[in-house]
Parts: sequence; C-alpha cells; structure tokens
Amino acid sequence: MSYDVASSMGRKIVLNSFGQADPLIKNAMLNFFKRKQFLKTLPRGKRTLRMGTEGMSWDMPIHVIKMYRKNDPADIKELISNAQESVRELQRRIAGVSGVELFDFIWQDRKQLMEVLANSQGVAAGLIGMVTAARINKKMEKWLGEKGAVDTLSQSVDNNISSEMGLELLDVADVVRKYPAVIEYFAHASDETFFEDLTRLEGGAAVSQSLQTYLEKYGMRCSGEIDATRPRWSEQPTALIPMILSNIKNFEPGAHKIKFEQGLEEAKRKEQELLARLEQLPGGRQKAKKMVSILRNFIGYREYPKYSFIHRFFIYKQALLKEADQLVQRGVIREREDIYYLFLEELREVVKTNRLDYGIIARRKAEYEVYEKLTPPRMMTSEGEIIIGEHHTGNIPQGALAGIPVSSGTVEGRARVILNLEDAVIEEGDILVTKFTDPGWTPVFVSVKGLVTEVGGMMTHGAVIAREYGLPAVVGVDDATKLIRDGQKIRVNGAEGYVEILEQ
Repeated sequence: MSYDVASSMGRKIVLNSFGQADPLIKNAMLNFFKRKQFLKTLPRGKRTLRMGTEGMSWDMPIHVIKMYRKNDPADIKELISNAQESVRELQRRIAGVSGVELFDFIWQDRKQLMEVLANSQGVAAGLIGMVTAARINKKMEKWLGEKGAVDTLSQSVDNNISSEMGLELLDVADVVRKYPAVIEYFAHASDETFFEDLTRLEGGAAVSQSLQTYLEKYGMRCSGEIDATRPRWSEQPTALIPMILSNIKNFEPGAHKIKFEQGLEEAKRKEQELLARLEQLPGGRQKAKKMVSILRNFIGYREYPKYSFIHRFFIYKQALLKEADQLVQRGVIREREDIYYLFLEELREVVKTNRLDYGIIARRKAEYEVYEKLTPPRMMTSEGEIIIGEHHTGNIPQGALAGIPVSSGTVEGRARVILNLEDAVIEEGDILVTKFTDPGWTPVFVSVKGLVTEVGGMMTHGAVIAREYGLPAVVGVDDATKLIRDGQKIRVNGAEGYVEILEQ
C-alpha cells in the first residue's frame, strides 16, 4: 500500500476501504499516519485503490438511483438468475477442454468472472443494501435514540444464500434423524466411500438423496473457502456430520420453518414499533417505512457475489484436478494435490512439457508448514515493524474484552472456543468463540446463541449472518480464542461491543 498512503488522498481512500472492514486496522493506520516524516520517505507511483467515480463504471450512479427508487425484489431475482445461468454455461463450455487449452480457457473465463462480480447492477444492489442499513441505524438513533435497529429489521430476509444454507442443513438433519443406522454410521464414516456406504443402510437412500441435493447447491463451500485448495464439502462430505448431529440434538423436526418465521415475526414487530414511535415526526414514518422495505429487499444479496465467485473457482479446480490425475498417471507428479504448490502458469508449463523440478514442490511445502504457524498482523511496514491499533475502551466494564458491536442484544452462556470447523460440536445455548468466520461456518450459527470473533467488522460475513439470525455478536476482539477458555461462562454485549468472562 506504499503508493496509496504516500498521498493525503490515498490515505483517505485506504482508511475508507479498510477501516469499515476492521476498526483495528483503521486505528493502526491512524497511528501510522502520525509519522509525518516517515510518510515523506515513501515512494510514489500508481495507486492500487480508487474511490468515487474513478473506481466506478460511468452508469453506476444511474443504476443505484433507478434500483433504489424502483425497490423491486424482481431485480434481485434477475441478478441471481443471470449468475446461475453464467455458471451453467461455464460448466457446459469447460467440459470438453483439456491440456494446455484448459489454462487459456480459465484465463479468458476469469474476465467473465469479473463481469459477474463487477456487474453494475449487482454492485448497485449490494451498495443499496449496505448504505440503507447504515442510514437506518443513523436515522433511528438520531430520531428515536434507538441503537442498532437494523440488527432486528434484517432478520429472515429473502435471497441470502448463506443464511439459507444454514437453515437448509436443518432439513437434511430432519431426514437423517429418522434412521438410527445412518446416525450410527456417521460415527465412523469415510469420505472415499461415503455415498456408497449409505446405499447399504436402512434409510441410506433417502439420506443420500437429501445430502446430494444439498451439496449440488452448496457443495463448493467450506471453511476458508477463499483458498481454492481447501477441501470442499462435495470432496469431504463428512465435514458436515458434526453440524448435522448437532442439529438433530438441539432442534425438533421442522426447525427450519420455525426459526425463519420467528425471525420474520421479530423483524415485523420491530418495524411496527419504530413506525408507531415516528408518528409524531413529520414525514418520518413514511421515510422509515420505505427504507425498511428497501433494506429487506436488498440486504440479502450482499452474500451472493461471493457465492458465485466460489462456485466458479470450484469448477476451475475440478478441471485442474483432472489434469493433475493425468500427470500422476504419467509419473510427472506423485500426488494430485502437488499442483497446489504451483502457480497457474507453472502448472501450464508442466502440462505442456511433462517435466517438473520436484525441488520446487518440496521447498514450498516446507515453507507452507512455517507460514501456517504464523499469525498475520493487521498492519506491517516494509521493514517488518508491526503497527498496532487499539480499541476505545471508555464505555466498557473493567476487565471486559473490548470489540466491535455488530449485532445487538446481550446474552450469557457457555463459551465454545473452536479453531477448526471440523471440531464444531455445539450444544444449544453455546456462544461461538473463534478467530473468524466465513460462509462455511453458517450452519453452526443456527445452534449458537451468540458470536465472538477476533477479526471482523459491520459488513463481514459473521456480522451479517448474526444479524439475520438474531444473535448478539461482538467481533474484532483481540486474542479472544486465547483469553476465553472453552467452557467458561461469558456475557456478550452486542450493543456496546464487549465480552465479560463470568467464570475465571
């Protein structure tokens, strides 16, 4: 970011871009920006980040205005439909491509991927949802003294692919719970023979069909999914077993519908309460009613572009692994996963020449083992100095852990400190404490009653899903997984942004 922070305008853009994602990054940057003499020594060049019209297509403001005024849920349905068709078209086109041509195909298709992600209407829809959420919170606090109104208003919205994923796994659990033989098999299930084994069990066919339908829609997801090499649920279906068993233990049949309708009822109740309190404010009731309608129509779409991105990359991965299998058969590589340690262009050359210096693979595997043990800082200079950002702790109780309030409400319960999703054995009433969450963690959210993470901000995944599920949540809590021990009783204040440890 050296070129960006070398200018005053660049520093404003960096703060705006990263500060919203994680206030601790913002505070670290503010500490760093006080070093005026150091900033003068930074090299100047073309900035990485742009803001305003400079980073938008020319028609972006027009799309925002039109979609905001129209406020039509059909616009979101159309965006989703177009994205789904784009993925189906990719699957058709890539099926007959192999060898060196596959790499050229992927390279070209990434342009299509960017068109899907940077589509003016799609970006406009995402912006409308996020800006409206911030506007409602600001107006309700100004007009009524109500903090975090959006937290309840955004429960059980339509078109949120991530929250639907968590609820639909409850439906899978409802099928599994009928068959004791399947539940018994889950205790020692194998990924390699998973669906084959199911067919030999009573009820296995029904469970297999339910899981296959789920994986067809969500099988490209997993924890840490931004890394294309991580095993997907389609590749490792046993990763879903702990969450399915937790759902069976913690919920009665039909929990999907019950939980969604409960959230919807709470959102409607909050809307009516706010509108009633705004009766005395000229024009306030009408403005608020429209903003809430826009929020609920658009905010769910925030999760969809990431879903499209991950879906497309999984298709690339499957095609590349077929090439890896060919390389194994020809004795060029030892294991198909060895391709994970090559850049795309390097892999292209291996496929073209059938030659590879295995020292590259061995060296990178060794480096990876070292890097995997590191905890990356939020900000670091080119010289290796780590810049720290602190929370403002003026309004929190003494001894509490400070964080960022992202979903209001206060809840007490047992801390379940989980570092790997595969270890997620949750009981109803637990509070999830982890380093970060991404969409792969969503199925766990249905069972917990609160969330604490070390990384995150208002619009990161965990915050969005916590609000939709109605879970009090505090993110950006430094060293939460070290300071909070598994099993301790804790209190999470999602309105003020702190966590109290009630049992030492």
